[in-house]
Amino acid sequence: MAEFDVDLFVIGGGSGGVRAARIAAGYGARVMVAEEYRMGGTCVIRGCVPKKLFVIGSHVRQEIADAAGFGWTIPTATFDWKTLIANKDKEIARLEAAYTANVEKSGARIVKTRAVLEDAHTVRLATGETIRAKYILIATGGAPNHGTPIPGIEHVISSNEAFHLEELPRRIVIQGGGYIALEFACIFANFGSDVTVVYRGDNILRGFDEDVRKHVRAEMEKEGITILTGCTVASVDKHGEDYTTHLSNGSSIASDKVMFAIGRHPAVANLGLEKAGVAINPRNGGIAVDAFSQSSVPSIYAIGDVTHRFNLTPVAIREGHAFADTVFGGKTVRVDHADIPTAVFSQPEVGTVGLTETQARELYDRVDIYKTSFRPIKATMSGRDTRVLMKLVVDGASDRVLGCHIVGDMAAEITQAVAIAVKMKATKADFDATVALHPSAAEELVTMRTVTERHVRQAAE
Repeated sequence: MAEFDVDLFVIGGGSGGVRAARIAAGYGARVMVAEEYRMGGTCVIRGCVPKKLFVIGSHVRQEIADAAGFGWTIPTATFDWKTLIANKDKEIARLEAAYTANVEKSGARIVKTRAVLEDAHTVRLATGETIRAKYILIATGGAPNHGTPIPGIEHVISSNEAFHLEELPRRIVIQGGGYIALEFACIFANFGSDVTVVYRGDNILRGFDEDVRKHVRAEMEKEGITILTGCTVASVDKHGEDYTTHLSNGSSIASDKVMFAIGRHPAVANLGLEKAGVAINPRNGGIAVDAFSQSSVPSIYAIGDVTHRFNLTPVAIREGHAFADTVFGGKTVRVDHADIPTAVFSQPEVGTVGLTETQARELYDRVDIYKTSFRPIKATMSGRDTRVLMKLVVDGASDRVLGCHIVGDMAAEITQAVAIAVKMKATKADFDATVALHPSAAEELVTMRTVTERHVRQAAE
């Protein structure tokens, strides 16, 4: 009788787990994947993909408004929320089927059930069956976190429920100041909802470059979104179909829905981690892993949001691939988490890679800033009151571009290309030597020649 039933057992059928399973199976490993909900995980089912579909759909409102400046007369347009939801569901079902098919084509087996750890090599399925595996990979992702319980918390929805609302809310209060909160604020506002954002900090997008934070807030407020900072939701009352949100500053807001998007926590509960001896990182609550995603138990690995390192789908995919290469492919692959590009699909959207100005000034003695804000060419005809922000953070000693920050249409697309240059340690001189592509917004990145700010760190006396 074989010592192990499979070479690899993956708990979680999201993007990271699926990539690991497929690559490991490609190396000849016997692989089983357990997914208790739907194949594709948060990103595909109720995260990045449906969110981006909502963003695209909501942006049509602006396109219609802008069309008049270009000579178009468009009859009064109407929007049907139920049609959007139905078509979104259809596309997500197609993607889920594709994820399932790709895993099965690789030779891996899928079991649609919950799996928990019994020991370092054993998992128990909800069916009662136990599977012995040489290696176990935990890729269960994360889940919305509503924070400290407050009176009326049962009335609050998360992004999970926002994708399945039966009606578009006329008024919605959203607590949070990060990716998810701002993306949904802009989505609902562009579909016609009255939106109020409540955030405890002094400004939205904590951790992003300060110029980006200011610029995004100003642009969102121009579009009629109310942003209240320095306060939190203290309680929520329900009155029939309506809600009253009471804030810590003593004010209150009436709405049809209340949504919390204040963060996500790693999905580590009830996985049998303690029984198997898997340690939790005390700093972030995720599974503690080393540079190769190996946990405190040599046969158990973890990738993606469940480790709470960098909660981005492409990072989970990269970690899953690196795991399979290292454990089953005879290679030693370590994921480099530096200079990871990211985007916020607010409207306008944000694209960023590398260091913020604040981070650079903490690490480097001399930092040069190149920054511009301009009206995009489309706005000169449409009349829309909007501006694009572009900013480069440069090491004044080596001339290396340390960071790039963009706010405006197509910011994410531009940043993906710029990320290659930042990763390759391109210099400002390299940017300057690149011929501009005209007319484009992105050409500003290679035509900014004058330092707008120079920061020199004084030596300690």
